[in-house]
Amino acid sequence: MATIEELRIRRPDDWHLHVRDGDVLGDAVPHSARQFARAVIMPNLKPPVVSVEQALQYRERILDALPQGSNFNPLMTIYLTDSTSPKEIRKAVDSGLIVGVKLYPAGATTHSDAGVTDIRNTYPTLQAMQDLGLPLLVHGEATAPSVDIFDREQVFIDNTLIPLVEQFPGLKIVLEHITTAQAVEFVREAPERVGATVTPQHILMNRNALFQGGMRPHHFCLPVLKRETHRVAIMEALAEGHPRFFLGTDSAPHPQGAKESACGCAGIFSAPAAIEFYAEAFEQAGALDKLEAFASLNGPAFYGLPVNEDFITLRREPLSLPEAYPFGKERVVPLRAGGQLSWRLVD
Repeated sequence: MATIEELRIRRPDDWHLHVRDGDVLGDAVPHSARQFARAVIMPNLKPPVVSVEQALQYRERILDALPQGSNFNPLMTIYLTDSTSPKEIRKAVDSGLIVGVKLYPAGATTHSDAGVTDIRNTYPTLQAMQDLGLPLLVHGEATAPSVDIFDREQVFIDNTLIPLVEQFPGLKIVLEHITTAQAVEFVREAPERVGATVTPQHILMNRNALFQGGMRPHHFCLPVLKRETHRVAIMEALAEGHPRFFLGTDSAPHPQGAKESACGCAGIFSAPAAIEFYAEAFEQAGALDKLEAFASLNGPAFYGLPVNEDFITLRREPLSLPEAYPFGKERVVPLRAGGQLSWRLVD
């Protein structure tokens, strides 16, 4: 079989992205805007984005941070709390700019302290979301101290997500950044209103990457990397072209010092070369022909949005990544810092 030297696909979208706020926006946003037409922006700022008004103000700050001439479209979300009201859901839908509501179990990840303490507290809000067609975007991890960190996704699926799917038979749900074979099986067997996003790190690395040559803080994310069997199971689903798995980088920048500390933050910064990382993973799986559907078609289909009209070109040539990028007054270390990728976005 001839080696593919160039790949042209519809411009992709990122259905799960962190760009932070304040003086770092101008350093974070352009990386994603260079590759993607749209991105679903996560609301876990500090304080969190809990209202439509806050989300729309945040959107304006993101637009202000775009390079001149960019038509990147931030798709906004609000942060689900125990007290989020059905009225706020109506306002979100009426705005036309909010595409989902994000569920963080309290204590699950970065800035999740204001998250949901008991899913039953949100039932009236979830009913409104079901009635109005607004998707629930789920960080799927159980947070009880008794649950092993490598089992948190599976326990959440079994104890919370499966009952939730049954309780709300019309609610659209996205299980974000899946990491396990159990999550793959759950999505396969779930109704068509259930989808999942997949990050580059969870199809390129397994949990050994956390400990190669010592502790590797820039490979620490939540949900944490899992066994090789789980990485393989996720990549197999993508290589088959399953339509309810789609691209969501979960790119999550933190200042270098915050990662390389005694209590390092969770998050991997993949945005500078996100589409190249995915191309590498799909090529390794012999599935480059499935990349466009995963990156550019499946997400719009799930969210009921049009596909992008323009295209990008990836070329097989080395791409070297720097050791760090500017990040406000500090630096942020990207995934594979100082290393190379085999694909490069050329237009």
